[in-house]
Amino acid sequence: MLKEFRDFIARGNVMDMAVGIIIGAAFTAIVTSLVEDMINPIIGLFIGGVDFSGLALRVGEGDNAGVFAYGKFITALINFLIIAWVVFLLVKGVNRVKEMAIKAENAAAPPPGPSQEELLIEIRDALKARG
Repeated sequence: MLKEFRDFIARGNVMDMAVGIIIGAAFTAIVTSLVEDMINPIIGLFIGGVDFSGLALRVGEGDNAGVFAYGKFITALINFLIIAWVVFLLVKGVNRVKEMAIKAENAAAPPPGPSQEELLIEIRDALKARG
């Protein structure tokens, strides 16, 4: 069982996944900071600094009353939409750069030469013509 586990861990896919998770965690911190520290303040200017996180509905009375904190949900939903939009723009930009690189490679590549079959046909025809 230990050998099987070692083989599983040593596979390239597992290592790629681990690297992806680590990079994803770091990327999450960057995107969260971008949204909370740069984009949300700008949105706050447009909506007048409205903070939804304090909106709640108390269900029941006394110390055992439940709190239906729908304002935090609204805030989380807005943050999700902003983060999704930022990630969409980043992916779109990366894809555009990849497409430009592929176009540049294709433009710089020399035209393909004749295939092996075409060369063999030429040789065959040349031999027929000589003989």
